[in-house]
Amino acid sequence: MPELPEVEVVRRGLERWVAGRSIIDVSVPDPRSIRRHALGVEDFRGNLIGATVLDVVRRGKFLWMPLSDELSSSAEPHTALVAHLGMSGQLLVESPEQPHEKHLKVRLSFSQRADAPEELRFVDQRIFGGLFVTSLVPTSDGLPGGAGRSDAASIPAEAAHIGRDPLDPHFDMEALHQKFRARKTGIKRALLDQAFVSGIGNIYADEALWAAKMHYARRTETMRRPDTERIIHAAREVMSRALDAGGTSFDSLYVNVNGASGYFSRSLNAYGRDGEPCPRCGTLIKRETFMNRGSHFCPLCQQLR
Repeated sequence: MPELPEVEVVRRGLERWVAGRSIIDVSVPDPRSIRRHALGVEDFRGNLIGATVLDVVRRGKFLWMPLSDELSSSAEPHTALVAHLGMSGQLLVESPEQPHEKHLKVRLSFSQRADAPEELRFVDQRIFGGLFVTSLVPTSDGLPGGAGRSDAASIPAEAAHIGRDPLDPHFDMEALHQKFRARKTGIKRALLDQAFVSGIGNIYADEALWAAKMHYARRTETMRRPDTERIIHAAREVMSRALDAGGTSFDSLYVNVNGASGYFSRSLNAYGRDGEPCPRCGTLIKRETFMNRGSHFCPLCQQLR
């Protein structure tokens, strides 16, 4: 699954090419990719054609585009187009002359702009992702919903339950620390719980724990404030470096809006390196089964205490 840096790479690309433009047409070659839009294809098209994408916002792995509402007197948007990338979803900015991709599912045509292609295509080989239009609800803390230029204190109803991510300027470190102390579970399990802190998946959890020299099974109730700060600062640093590299691409299907893959996989210190020397101490990285996946860690640097 793409994690926060990969989704943020896509968000920034969409912000550059799509924000501020009006949708003039929508086609849905494969309705399976809008199955989360319960009212079907025509309602999906009707909600989008004529609307303007005001911004592109992200919280954790949730990505949404607030839409203008010309019939409302309120300055706040009420609806948004949500994109869920799933296992293989791609949002590609293309010109109409570009041949259609084999697994094209949805195509949005935008108003012309001299420096920008006119189409946004959702391509999804495995069909786990999708698009849907949904209502925006107020954020629980009255602050902007997530990363993006929008200052609207709103969020898609389907994302309202997830916590802020470590790269969110409104992330509350103290609130997370109190959740850790109350949860009584392993630290990696807590990091993967999107209701606690969003956007961290298996790859970046392993990398952040390695950077913080913390074992994945460390009990959250034993975490002191400096421990919580250390692991979150490590997660921020790791994900920021991944963003600079365009994300982590183990699969050719993980690409940005221009179809380019990221290169951060070349800089990983723990994830996927079982049996290789720890870059810090030389001890062989170990992999243990965890939540039907795996945890990669250094047995010397990350001892369970």
